[in-house]
Amino acid sequence: MSALIDMTQQQLEQQPEQQPARQPPHDEAAPGAPRALYQLDGASFEAGGRVLLQPLTLALHASRMIALIGHNGSGKSTLLKLLAHQQRPSRGTVQLHGTDLAAWPARDFARQVAYLPQNPPTGTGMTVRELVALGRYPWHGALGRLRAADHAKIDEALQLTDTARFETQLVDHLSGGERQRVWLAMLVAQGAACLLLDEPTSALDIAHQIDVLRLLRSLTDSHALTVVIVLHDINLATRFCDELIALHSGRLLTRGTPDDVMQSDVLESIYGIPMDIVVHPHSGSRLGVAR
Repeated sequence: MSALIDMTQQQLEQQPEQQPARQPPHDEAAPGAPRALYQLDGASFEAGGRVLLQPLTLALHASRMIALIGHNGSGKSTLLKLLAHQQRPSRGTVQLHGTDLAAWPARDFARQVAYLPQNPPTGTGMTVRELVALGRYPWHGALGRLRAADHAKIDEALQLTDTARFETQLVDHLSGGERQRVWLAMLVAQGAACLLLDEPTSALDIAHQIDVLRLLRSLTDSHALTVVIVLHDINLATRFCDELIALHSGRLLTRGTPDDVMQSDVLESIYGIPMDIVVHPHSGSRLGVAR
């Protein structure tokens, strides 16, 4: 359990608590215009003498499901960690609601953004409800008591993710797909408007991959959440996401709707192999197939 507390505490240790509370500024965009949640301006990241992310300038808009795609080592996880404030840009800035991440009080930031790393702790010895309850950590701290509002958020998260049916079971007794839903329930209980997920389907079979992505799509639509997710399967990304951002060797290669990206030449530039486009026989969506 200490590993789980450490993970949920990590965001809260990024900034000193003495900073004053900060509320997101009013969005002055014209009615109906996309609302920028994140703004990156020349943001880059270097480690060990290597440039993992080249200077990147782009906006990410709210209430959308956005996939980060590209080959291994393209910079997807690095970009996600910058958004999650798990690492700071070597140069440039990353802003949330128009405020640099470095200026956000840590507890306020954790109430806005929930992050799930690629390999979260196992949750050994914890029940499902106990794990989901850790999502309330940014609201009451390590020693704070759960109040009625916290329990209501936990109940809602369990219901939304269809995990209430095994809330008394131990997490380590669940299947991989069930555990992933429990982790998502913890993020939902956190009450953040933005979920950042690093390859949440990588260890799942195809049925559970679709199950998890359907859940995320449903939460995006029903609760106006913003989901930024690292995915390797281009066809699943285009099926469930509103926008795809493709990276290659740490650089932004292209971004656009699924229809924009699902072009043979675009896919070849992303993955480095010839790919053809076929039409799904039932949905009519475009699929990429390696030659």
